[in-house]
Order: sequence, then structure tokens, then C-alpha cells
Amino acid sequence: MAECSHDCSNCSSKCSKADLLAPMNSASKVKKVIGVVSGKGGVGKSLVTSMLAVTMQRRGYKAAILDADITGPSIPKAFGLGCGIIEGSELGMFPALTKTGIEVMSVNLLLDDASKPVVWRGPVIAGTVKQFWSEVVWNEVDYMFVDMPPGTGDVPLTVFQSLPLDGIIIVTSPQDLVSLIVEKVVNMAKLMDIKVLGLVENYSYIVCPDCGKVIRPYGESKINALAESYGTSVLAQLPIDPELASHCDKGVIELFEGDYMERACDFIEKNA
Repeated sequence: MAECSHDCSNCSSKCSKADLLAPMNSASKVKKVIGVVSGKGGVGKSLVTSMLAVTMQRRGYKAAILDADITGPSIPKAFGLGCGIIEGSELGMFPALTKTGIEVMSVNLLLDDASKPVVWRGPVIAGTVKQFWSEVVWNEVDYMFVDMPPGTGDVPLTVFQSLPLDGIIIVTSPQDLVSLIVEKVVNMAKLMDIKVLGLVENYSYIVCPDCGKVIRPYGESKINALAESYGTSVLAQLPIDPELASHCDKGVIELFEGDYMERACDFIEKNA
């Protein structure tokens, strides 16, 4: 059998998209699955994932995070979750609960030392992501956010094919180089027939703590033109905020204040 090119438009095989989906744990119930992706690292994808989950939880929904960034997991740190805390039964593994009740599954929650590197090859990493979907008991989740590693490699491909995504949110930053890389993610989503819900721009501006002046360190944002060219929406523009960074470092991201993700969550409620 020829290797799958993932381009169904020129394929003679009879498989359907549903054939590729990994089975959900029989004891789980997940209504909506949203992927959070980026073309490159360092743009704040995990921060956006955490804030989306926190905002949905505040709205009265049951939120969850599947941390698919197997080799660079940062979700547990943001929520103050320790190592080796995952338990299970014959039904499967049970996700960790944050202080406000958000369900989280991440490889660091299985390790006995968060500093140990995960030195695995691509197929093993991809298999772990599918296990987090199929072998974890997700309990009555309204919105699951999947924090993916950057780029368009094995894990994003596995998530796009194996999880029933209702759409993805692409995280970017104002630099032209990052904008160029975003196009690769958009094209991958189109190739895989995945809906792009919108863009979130991080590091968009700084508010002077003394005078309140808005400073744009990377120049005027091009995010609106970028979104228009892709036929999608701008869901949020996040500032460079030392307090947000401090909340992540201290493991108390659930205490962040502000309406940063309200528009994005409004859009997800209506369109995902």
C-alpha cells in the first residue's frame, strides 16, 4: 500500500476521515475538541490554551486540556500540578484536576521528575497522544483544548487525523517571519479539512504602567490583514503582560484577571 499523502482529493482509497479517528474511551464524554496550534515555538501557545480553558471554566462549562506537546509540556507548570499524580483503574487513567476543576492530562503528570527529558521517536510520541484520548477517562467535558507542539510534523498530523477536532485556533506574534509560518499551518488545516476558527496574536503590545500609553514593540500589527487573507477572524490580541507570565511561573494561571479571551470564547461557543 502506498504511503498516505493526506491529500484526499487525489486519493483512490475508500477510507473516510472517520476511519482514521482514534476511539474515545468508553467511559469518556467530550462534546467539543479545539486544537491550539502554532507554526513555530515561543509564541505563547500553551498560555493561550490555558487561558481559553480557564475562561470557559469561568463561564460554567466543564473544560479540559489534553497536552499533546509531549517533549515540551508546560501546561502542568501553569496550573501548579505536580509529577506522578495520575491514577487509574480498569476503566483507564484519570486526568488531574486543577484548583477550579479543569481536567488535565500531560506526560509530565506521569513522570516522577519534571526535568527528565522525553527522548522518544515520532511514532511513540504520536501513539502517546492517541493514548491520552483513548485511555484517559474524560468526565463530561464541554470543551477540550488540545495544546499541540509547534510546526506541521508528526503530532499535529496525528491530532488532525485521530481526534474529532471541531476546529483549530492558530497562535501567532506580530513578526513578519511568524506570519509567514502561519500560512503553513493554515494550508495544512485546509489539506486535512480542519476548520480554522481564528487567530490569536500574542506579544501584540505593551501598556506603559505609568502613563497607560500603548506601545507596539514590533510595529503596527498586521493581524487583521493576515486574517482577512486567510478568510478567518482575529479572536484576541494579547499584550506583553509580566503579571500573566508571573501567574504561569507560580502555577496560578487560574487567577489571571482581564477579558483577554472573552471574544475568542464567544466565537467558539457560536461556531465550534
